[in-house]
Amino acid sequence: MTMTLNALTIADARDLLAKGDVTSRDLTQSCLDAISDASALNAVVTTTADMALEMADSADARIKAGDATAMTGIPLGVKDLFCVEGVRSQAASKILDGFTPRYESTVTSKLWASGAVMLGKLNMDEFGMGSATEYSVYGSTVSPWRATGSETKLTAGGSSGGSAAAVAADLCLGATGTDTGGSIRQPAAFTGTVGLRPTYGRCSRWGIIAYASSLDQAGPMTKTVRDAAIMLGAMAGHDAKDSTSADIAVPDFEAAITGDIRGKKIGIPREYRLDGLSDAIAKQWDDGAAMLRDAGAEVVDISLPHTKYALPTYYVIAPAEASSNLSRYDGVKYGHRAKLGAGDGIDDMYEKTRAEGFGTEVQRRVMLGAYVLSAGFYDAYYRKAQRVRTLIKGDFEKVFADGIDAILTPATPSPAFALGAAAEMNPVEMYLNDVFTVTLNLAGLPGISVPSGLSADGLPLGLQLIGKPWEEGDLLNTAAALEKAAGFTAKAARWW
Repeated sequence: MTMTLNALTIADARDLLAKGDVTSRDLTQSCLDAISDASALNAVVTTTADMALEMADSADARIKAGDATAMTGIPLGVKDLFCVEGVRSQAASKILDGFTPRYESTVTSKLWASGAVMLGKLNMDEFGMGSATEYSVYGSTVSPWRATGSETKLTAGGSSGGSAAAVAADLCLGATGTDTGGSIRQPAAFTGTVGLRPTYGRCSRWGIIAYASSLDQAGPMTKTVRDAAIMLGAMAGHDAKDSTSADIAVPDFEAAITGDIRGKKIGIPREYRLDGLSDAIAKQWDDGAAMLRDAGAEVVDISLPHTKYALPTYYVIAPAEASSNLSRYDGVKYGHRAKLGAGDGIDDMYEKTRAEGFGTEVQRRVMLGAYVLSAGFYDAYYRKAQRVRTLIKGDFEKVFADGIDAILTPATPSPAFALGAAAEMNPVEMYLNDVFTVTLNLAGLPGISVPSGLSADGLPLGLQLIGKPWEEGDLLNTAAALEKAAGFTAKAARWW
């Protein structure tokens, strides 16, 4: 084969595996070699080479026996938030130092049951809190992309920045991510990859280290829309171990991709035209709408009036849930425990362990969450945020009831920014990176980021499509039409 195997898409690799032109072992070894050559990206934080080659050999036997699924033999990376049995899984946090789960997350167990191959664990923002993969015990992930003529290191986005960088740099054929406020879609937009956040409840949250339980959702990060459809099919499904998992049949998402979107109604929300939106993103959005129109869709202006309250609502609800979820990390049963002095009691152990174990952003959000849940502030903040969340959800329900099939918006307010910029921004500036993505987490809707072009200095730009609940097939079909029209084929020039 002339092309390197690790650069294949999932769909192309599947077809070559089925024909016997390549083996899963060859594919896996190609990815492992790419990983060992890409330490400068700091995308892969634990490599499971022996496990990967064993799984690849099993996959090859399964393909020979005629018992393969679409994902059999496909090498994947796994975000460090997913517990994988016997593999260090610590959510990029010092407080979970040395934690090796004795159980497997439902999503990864489904992927392994389908025959997929585990290459290793991928970097992320600690507990999923961040938009740049700079808040990590492993250090920052560096994007494979650079602006034209520049050597400035750029962020791969967050919190699934390791997943986005690994897919963009061809270290794996696909990766798992999680999306609480945009953590799949924003890094995908920054790295020229596809990121799909399914409907809340489509993929089980069991065995995924929790950040904000009513917002977290796992999804695939891939090179193409078709690959996202294939991978979601293996990840999705009802799980009795997760009370929020939906008992809804998983359709054939790939079969839904016909490319025909004639007669579809695409909404353009006027509230998303924000001050400070970069000219490149605004042009990309207009071009995307024109592409969908040319493909036969009807493009109409819509209103989502409560959009302006989405960020403050999210940054009340998510930290509140985080402060509750992260209270279990106390140094008693597992993970990091602070060294105690003579006379220190159990309260001292909790305080010192958490001060040492949690990074600055996690500490900030836990304190914010504890504050909004405290007596005297609960009604003013948390209860009010829950009411506004209902209004935001109602906005989407209304436009879908009026016949809108999907909504087109930017994925991010700008292209990728310089690594280290997150630390220099005030937290509110940093949180503005989520301005286009948090609304659908609050509403529980599916959304996908599709690479749609390059900025003037050669950096990827992404457009977001938001779909109806449980209509990921229809959403993927619209995304495929956008992907085809945009014709994005750019790859990061290798420097690492």
